[in-house]
Amino acid sequence: MARADQGFQLHSLSAVGQAYTPFLGNTERQSDRANQSVSEFGQSLFEEVLSPPSSDGARAPAPPPDGGWRAWCVVLSTHLVYVNTWGWVNSFGIFQAYYAEHLDLPASKISWVGSVSVFLLFFVGTLTGRLVDAGYFRWVFACGIVLQVTGIMATSFSTDYWHYFGVQGVLVGLGHSCLFCPVLAVLSTFFARKRALAMGVAACGSATGGVLFPLLVRALLPKVGFSWTLRIVGFVQLFLLLIALVLVKPRLRPRRSGALVDYSAFKDIEYVLYVTASFFTCLGVYLAYYFMAAFSRTAIDPPFTFNQSLDLLMILNGVGVFGRLLANWTADHVGAINVFAPHSFFAGVILFCWLGVSDKPGLYVWSVFYGILAAAIQSLFPTGISLLTEDLNKIGVRMGMAFTIASFASLAGPPAAGAIIDAEHGFKGAQAFAGTAMLLGALFLIAAKKKRMARLGTGWFEKC
Repeated sequence: MARADQGFQLHSLSAVGQAYTPFLGNTERQSDRANQSVSEFGQSLFEEVLSPPSSDGARAPAPPPDGGWRAWCVVLSTHLVYVNTWGWVNSFGIFQAYYAEHLDLPASKISWVGSVSVFLLFFVGTLTGRLVDAGYFRWVFACGIVLQVTGIMATSFSTDYWHYFGVQGVLVGLGHSCLFCPVLAVLSTFFARKRALAMGVAACGSATGGVLFPLLVRALLPKVGFSWTLRIVGFVQLFLLLIALVLVKPRLRPRRSGALVDYSAFKDIEYVLYVTASFFTCLGVYLAYYFMAAFSRTAIDPPFTFNQSLDLLMILNGVGVFGRLLANWTADHVGAINVFAPHSFFAGVILFCWLGVSDKPGLYVWSVFYGILAAAIQSLFPTGISLLTEDLNKIGVRMGMAFTIASFASLAGPPAAGAIIDAEHGFKGAQAFAGTAMLLGALFLIAAKKKRMARLGTGWFEKC
């Protein structure tokens, strides 16, 4: 655990993940910046964000408190952000089914709306992390609230596909990127020994949101219609995000960021294998969240009703609580790769088992197993980077690189599966596509572990 404790002293670039820590701004400094003119503010931001790191006046931060009222308030804040980011992402199956039925659009075209928001969450998140390093946490977080709520409200007025793509996909995705990465950065500075527990509790927000939003749609859609349902959801998100903003307070002083890319990482075979594995898992893991509702209404005999399909989506998300908590706790004791690899393998096997599901009881059982595994995979992906990075000062940069690469998999995976569904007028090809991607991810994780074993002279069952 000494190494994990050291990791909390880093000034991270990307501020995304469970083992890297950017240095955040204080209220006094942000208040001074608020009095600058627009041009001075922009120039200051540009210089601080893009200039090389400076050690002048730098002081080592105090150790993480590992608890206390303030720390657990940040956990609650991060949980609420997960509700409104990953909980919303994992609820996209609502819109996949609704748009297919009411807008008469192909599955691949609809899935672009959801996948672009995940892409932006990952891709732009590396840049918002740089802003957080420079001390602009509250500016970035406030912008995220405005972007996300505006995107949800604008979606309620949309009438054409490109409206949905622009506001629900791009605008909401930009909001996600300004919320998720900064608040994770703050959380990571409060915990060391209890990091897995804190991150697990926070990550359960995706399950909370994955149950909350389908439940709201199920209750409101028949009574007030689609547009007002979205507006009410937007107000709920605004309320929750304002609470999150009040609860979170950065602990550490701001500091300039380092380089955006560590080119030496591409010579580190263990890192390359791990990031490749993460690419494949991100390529396949979201398929069920996007297409489960549509599958239940068209490929099951007798078919699910719309409300029953939402119940199924809530089950898929709700059981993720167990997957996230157990996986994070286990990873803290036996190592991230040792947990990530078998989860990816069994998720791939379960996805191939989906090919044989044809009735309601079978789909309910399948959703429980896959929901647990998929939730664990989503939370485990970032944790292995710190283990595979020998130079602790590069953890943040390498995390940002990994998230950027994964963003392209998240962007391409659901639309590719949707194109297969449209081409064959069925789901079997898409199910096999997702299962293959997950098994390839497991294969590359095993290769990364084997490479590390050879270098360190360790065995298969040692912590890794």
